[in-house]
Amino acid sequence: MSRFLDRPATTLITVAPTGAEQRKDEVPQLPTTPEEIAAEAAACEAVGAAMVHIHVRDAAHEPTLDLPRVREVVAAVRESSSLVVQLSTGGSVHDPMPERLRVLDAEPDSCSLTLGTVNFGDDVFMNPWGFVVELFRESRDRGIVPEFEVFDLGQLTTLRRLLDREGLPAGGRVHVDLVMGVPGGMPGTTDALVACVAAMPEQVTSWSATGIGRSHLPVLAASLSAGGHLRVGMEDTVVWGRGPDGPVPVASNADLVARAAGVATTLQRPPMDVAGARELLGLPARP
Repeated sequence: MSRFLDRPATTLITVAPTGAEQRKDEVPQLPTTPEEIAAEAAACEAVGAAMVHIHVRDAAHEPTLDLPRVREVVAAVRESSSLVVQLSTGGSVHDPMPERLRVLDAEPDSCSLTLGTVNFGDDVFMNPWGFVVELFRESRDRGIVPEFEVFDLGQLTTLRRLLDREGLPAGGRVHVDLVMGVPGGMPGTTDALVACVAAMPEQVTSWSATGIGRSHLPVLAASLSAGGHLRVGMEDTVVWGRGPDGPVPVASNADLVARAAGVATTLQRPPMDVAGARELLGLPARP
């Protein structure tokens, strides 16, 4: 844990604008079309984001892994911004594993790599060991940098096993994202975050944390104070806070990024730019 005692000078802010759970008819401000996601990416970059974590929706606003649609969204985001493009290989909890692997054909800079199966509300998010290894090898062979998603403490033991057996991923860096507060996974608490940081393998070079729902702000504060980076966005919360008349909805992903950037700046860790993010993750400079 000693390698994390010195806090980074800046903060990598990843925005997860869409996800696979929220419905467009219930959250109309959720970006779901390629044009909406691209516009949101540009707005988020302007206020401090350096990476975008993308789930794709079809013309009916439903989650999809249709490769032409995925490629269309990636192209639109790259046209509108210089953000590091990270594709979700989780899709929705109902997507078959072969289709989840095929999103790598869209040639993102980065991909998510979840380190184990986890209960996900009333569903099960399947990530057996064989799939974890196959995704790791495929991403390394293609030069795509994985972000290791951790939903529970034991998944860090899986990460240690994976790195000991397979070596380092593409880029030579190991970046972990703690996904906290999912019903079925670890709670979004400071105690859980500290336990995870202490359990990270020696090969880990950087980490971030994501607070789901009401754990969004507590996890944000805990991560910054412990030397971690941040993921925010409407995939993870659509509630800005509580007002006198009840919950206040999030107006846009850019608002969530701007708030995170403001807190990070107040704590003397202003947002990292895209060039810094690419260096942190082991990605080459963007052409």
